[in-house]
Amino acid sequence: MLYAGVPVALLLQLTNPAHVKPQVVPGHDVFAASAAPPEVVTLFHNACYDCHSSETEWPWYSYVAPVSWFVVGHINDARRALNFSEWPHDDPQRARKKWSHVSDELESGGMPLTSYTLMHAKARLDGPQRQQLIKWAKDEAQRLAAGK
Repeated sequence: MLYAGVPVALLLQLTNPAHVKPQVVPGHDVFAASAAPPEVVTLFHNACYDCHSSETEWPWYSYVAPVSWFVVGHINDARRALNFSEWPHDDPQRARKKWSHVSDELESGGMPLTSYTLMHAKARLDGPQRQQLIKWAKDEAQRLAAGK
């Protein structure tokens, strides 16, 4: 019975979805024209960019079906919801809404996902780090709302 599962497991590997890593366009990243402190940029990169940017570092397990289906689908959904690599620099109100959403998700504990931080220690935010990102995102939203 065990040996019957091996061919099935091997055949499943042929069903892996595409691991898309879109080209990053210079100047489109959220921090391209930002005066964010380096520690804020690093925290966002560590906690958010694997799912919410075009700079995904695909882990080894994302190539193993059926886990690959979940991981690739999750990242595709995350990029559609918020992609730091395709920031609306030319639309301050849209950018303001995005920063408000980011601060809300961080404040509620919805992001980063626990399922992600269990496997990615650098994405874990302690209390002060989380508060730093929340404050920065809220301040950025207010700055954009004021038209500065």
